Amino acid sequence: MKTRTDEAELIRTLTLFEGPRPEDLPARLANPFHAAPPGPWGLRAAEALQQRLRQDPTSRDVLWRPGGGKMFGVLVVATPDGQVGFLSAFSGMLGGAWTVEGFVPPLFDPQDRDAFWPSGEAELAALEQRHAELCREAEALRAQGAAHALREVEARRAEVEHVRAERSRALWRQVTQGYVIPNARGETQTLAALFAPKPPPGGAGDCAAPKLLAYAFRQGLTPLVLAEFWWGAPPLDGRRESGAYYPACDNKCGTVLPFMLQGLAVELPAPVATVSAGPRVLHEDPWLLVVDKPVGLPTLPGRHAPTRDSLLVRLQARFPELTPASFLHELEPDASGLLVIARDAETRASLQRQFSRREAEHRHVAWLDGPVAEDAGTIDLPLRGTAHASLEDCVDARHGKRTLSAWKVLRREASRTRVEFVLTTRLPHALRIHAAHPLGLGLPILGDARLGREDARLMLHAEALAFVHPRSGERLVFTSPAPF
Repeated sequence: MKTRTDEAELIRTLTLFEGPRPEDLPARLANPFHAAPPGPWGLRAAEALQQRLRQDPTSRDVLWRPGGGKMFGVLVVATPDGQVGFLSAFSGMLGGAWTVEGFVPPLFDPQDRDAFWPSGEAELAALEQRHAELCREAEALRAQGAAHALREVEARRAEVEHVRAERSRALWRQVTQGYVIPNARGETQTLAALFAPKPPPGGAGDCAAPKLLAYAFRQGLTPLVLAEFWWGAPPLDGRRESGAYYPACDNKCGTVLPFMLQGLAVELPAPVATVSAGPRVLHEDPWLLVVDKPVGLPTLPGRHAPTRDSLLVRLQARFPELTPASFLHELEPDASGLLVIARDAETRASLQRQFSRREAEHRHVAWLDGPVAEDAGTIDLPLRGTAHASLEDCVDARHGKRTLSAWKVLRREASRTRVEFVLTTRLPHALRIHAAHPLGLGLPILGDARLGREDARLMLHAEALAFVHPRSGERLVFTSPAPF
């Protein structure tokens, strides 16, 4: 039951439209990860918020400082009595505040956070200062050649570094437990639980979209149209333009929003057709498996759909001990080919070391849509948000994770080039981005409907796998000829 406080807050936060006809409104929410402009009602709501931001001198001063712009969002909603309006939100903080009049609140209680955050920050600052002092002391002792004293100082420095890291992780765990994430079914999860077993990335849960949806669910409102846009000065890397619309981010909202949208009518991508073939198990022993994944089959089920048809679920029928952690690599559904799967933690650690040291090899082959001038080379790109972001937004020199691939041309035909890739560092869709991005080869893989054009299938296949068996010491080599 909503209280009078809730109703008063809704009146301050919800901006009503005049006279929309039910037939003019969308029947379901558009996929928030699609890079498409919002419908007319989303544009109307966004333009109203933008006009408000233009007229607010405080927001204008903050947002138009160099690098000071930020993402804003609007959510068109229907009330239980049939009225239609929109909610507004900003990403993170606005002008140093989590709560601002006229915008929906954050997903945590700021008063609860204030009970522990300032003291935690002060403790981390003191540890940082002590660490800097010990670093300076060690540098002076190193210059003096005082080896014994240097060892003692380095030991103290390492201990402070360890305590600082542990305290930082503990403080972040405490923060993420304070985020309560609802979905359209009335279920809730903490932010920590959604990202488990890994810690959530910084800023997860603070984007405009999850704030808007959470508030709508709490107030009994039905989401109809979501739009997110950048407003203000561009970020320092220049990858955003004021007034431009952007899809939901992948690295944070890619985990949060799928849970929140459960129970809501959403235009999500069509499900992958049922795959009847495979997988073929090419090698089986007590420590590892090597399998050949068919095209169209996800490697792993979704986080919130653990029984969804996938390579893992199919293999668990024969190997019930397997978990998502058993997979060293993941092939996206539209790709096919070889994967190695560890059946115990020790085997996994050994194989991970081999791949990180480039002692093991996972080789892919692809057809690119056009001619490649050079014969071979390497591609080194910092990537983030690779699953849903636009091609230009996938490369992020400031926040991206380094990905490295070696490539060489295998064959040239009139309108396409067959290329071999060996990827060192893995992220979803990394090879597709390496192929299509202008800083890579500048040509999409054939069949890549997102970055290029559709074809019979995505022409990407993991055709060779080589590593040293962690127990026998034998070097194993597996091949699976590409089916294209």
